[in-house]
Amino acid sequence: MAEKTGYKAHARYLLVSPFKVRRVANVVRRKPYSEAIAILENAPQKSAKLLKKVIQSAAANALYQNKNLDEDMLFVRDLQVNEGPQVKRMWFRARGRADLILKRMSHITAVVDEITGE
Repeated sequence: MAEKTGYKAHARYLLVSPFKVRRVANVVRRKPYSEAIAILENAPQKSAKLLKKVIQSAAANALYQNKNLDEDMLFVRDLQVNEGPQVKRMWFRARGRADLILKRMSHITAVVDEITGE
């Protein structure tokens, strides 16, 4: 029997480093939906706004697909932050030299599921 996978949402090619997003994602992973959104609303990081958007999208998918669900019945089951492509830029320096600047991108996948009474 296949295990239920939950309700997913993706955000891809976000121009923020995955390292910075993971710091915030670790705080809200495995938390109830309402608590996770409250934490992200009060966090000052740019990645908190992006994570909030993806988690809200996954919750909207859950509420649309299952009409018996309520927001209080959801929790953040999984939150993955993967590395996307890197944009490479040159930074010209003194004496004809140049440094390479890597602008890193992130892919965020959020999975919300309903709280079971087990």
